[in-house]
Amino acid sequence: MQHINKYTLIIVLFIFSLNAFAQDFKKDSLQIKVYTEIAYQNNIAKTIKLKKVFCDYCSTVQLNRLGKEALFRAENEKNFPENKLENGKKRLAMYIRISKVDFAAIKEDE
Repeated sequence: MQHINKYTLIIVLFIFSLNAFAQDFKKDSLQIKVYTEIAYQNNIAKTIKLKKVFCDYCSTVQLNRLGKEALFRAENEKNFPENKLENGKKRLAMYIRISKVDFAAIKEDE
């Protein structure tokens, strides 16, 4: 009976520590929404375009860097079954999460 209580306590503490870590990550990072569009022809991705980066406080350099990241992610996801079309355009909405420190480090000279 006592072993069950020890294991229960260990599991509860483990879950609590995971939740605390997730909360700290949310406080220390930004989440930015982006839209991309993939044009398919005969089940093959022909073009990938950046449609919009939703960031009101970003500089031009930061917007460009986030746009490049969005295009990179769309390129990686273009062959996922849920994204593929025989013919047409697929819009992808993605969230890019970046730490505030890394976001602030994006400067003009990079």
